[in-house]
Amino acid sequence: MSIGDTLAEARRQAGLTITEVSQQTRIRESIVRAIEQGDFSPCGGDFYARGHIRSIAEVVGVDPVPLIREYDAEHPPGSMRASQIFEPATPIKIREPRNLHLGRVLAVALLAVIGFGAYHLVSTHASHNSATPAATIRPVATAKPKVTTTPVTHKVAPPKNEAVIKLTATSDCWVGFNSPSGQSLYQGTVPAGQTMTWDLKHPASMVIGNPPGVKLTVNGHTQKMSSVNVVTLSIDPSSKTPVKGG
Repeated sequence: MSIGDTLAEARRQAGLTITEVSQQTRIRESIVRAIEQGDFSPCGGDFYARGHIRSIAEVVGVDPVPLIREYDAEHPPGSMRASQIFEPATPIKIREPRNLHLGRVLAVALLAVIGFGAYHLVSTHASHNSATPAATIRPVATAKPKVTTTPVTHKVAPPKNEAVIKLTATSDCWVGFNSPSGQSLYQGTVPAGQTMTWDLKHPASMVIGNPPGVKLTVNGHTQKMSSVNVVTLSIDPSSKTPVKGG
């Protein structure tokens, strides 16, 4: 049974119409109907076809993995090597977040130094008084040093001619970067709950599958996502308004 027949049969068994599948997946009815008939040309490429198969399969209640594997077997990739897809030619770097607690370390060190100084002062005073038997030694009350630390935050502006792109997935989504000439620079899936960051130094187009399921910022500015199934953004790091489209 073909991919389209499997999806169509599962849809009928689930009691769903093509219109209902379209509404739940945000995929146009014409594309859903074409996929059930084995025609993937309206999808706009293998990247989107796999995403459509996965979305429809989850709605009608079938496992999408065997269907995508069957699609890959029927539509082998072209001459582009995997290294060209997952190792971008332009400098796109994925930054991992780093947690530094330098302020806490300095505060602890300062308290240790003050405490040692107070202890040394009290010990010296007590030793001096004990050498005079006629004197009455009274306990010396010393106030505990109070150190107030105020956290200092610095908002670091992105380097000039560089776009810092941060994407947080609230549901599974697909991300791709293409050069102005159409060469694929990066393709990958971002699972729900994961955050990825790219430093983009050259113009590129960013393609997002399932945009309602992402939160996107460029240079710290939140980008409003459209409710359509696929969004393409034109990003130019050298421009005052680096993001166009949506």
